[in-house]
Amino acid sequence: MGAVKALEILSPGPLTTVQDLGRYGYGRYGVAPSGALDSFSLRVANLLVGNPEDEAGLEITLLGLKVQALTDLSVAVTGGDLQPWLNEKILKMWCLHTIRKGDILSFKAPKSGFRSYLALGGGICVPTVMGSKSTNLSSGFGGLKGRPLKKGDILLSDSPYLYLEEIERAFDPKRVPAYPKDWVIRVLFGPQDDHFTREGRNLFLNSSFKVTSQSDRTGIRLAGPPIQTREGMEDSIISEGVICGTIQVPGDGQPIIILGETVTGGYRKIATVISADLPLLGQVKPGDQIRFCEVSMEKALQSFREVEEMITQFREGLSR
Repeated sequence: MGAVKALEILSPGPLTTVQDLGRYGYGRYGVAPSGALDSFSLRVANLLVGNPEDEAGLEITLLGLKVQALTDLSVAVTGGDLQPWLNEKILKMWCLHTIRKGDILSFKAPKSGFRSYLALGGGICVPTVMGSKSTNLSSGFGGLKGRPLKKGDILLSDSPYLYLEEIERAFDPKRVPAYPKDWVIRVLFGPQDDHFTREGRNLFLNSSFKVTSQSDRTGIRLAGPPIQTREGMEDSIISEGVICGTIQVPGDGQPIIILGETVTGGYRKIATVISADLPLLGQVKPGDQIRFCEVSMEKALQSFREVEEMITQFREGLSR
């Protein structure tokens, strides 16, 4: 059957984009990875509908997305609870649903978290650019014409009829992440933590920082007590490569958590968010409070393995 018309965008909301797990290996050319900011939620959504974990889905920010099904589809919604509705009923999250041609799926307003993920059985058919379907907003490529979705857009899916299953399939509610307004994010110090005073490092760990409205997919800007560098340090350093989760401290002392839309930075980096907590950054919203907790490398690795084991167990359970 091949690619068929699957969804029409009736209202795009403030920012809805096509994202998969990202575009890696091109940082030396200045190409950011992009990809789903909450990769855990996208992976689970894809597994629920029968897709590979790295298939593209929709990343929905805050509220307002409204789509109409143009054919029968298997769908799953995960991530932040933006109150998804199917026609006139609330749609249960973190489980498999079959929606019919003509059905309308909409997202009313956030109850928790900041971003939802919508996966379609059969994925989303857009061109692969540098090994990924992800939308790179700053460079204008990937996804659907390199831009956010807009009213009237038509999304295609690959043979969605093959994914229609009248079975119950759900992610364990006990394993669904919590998305509070007060976050504790685990970090490893470095690589330039020695550029900061002992008092500055202690302040970083023992203070609460507010997420500002200047945050976006490039980074989370925080406001709190200024983190002081050692005497004689310049405000910036020579630009170098950065990764998602890097915490930069510019001259004003206000931390910035780097996300997936940049690959270089010229500010010193006091710490890095551990891999297990990176998906949580996709659910942090303006007005939330963040505190940082230092952990050991051993704990960071253990936490990463626990997340991957959770995904593995879920995937293997679906195949039984």
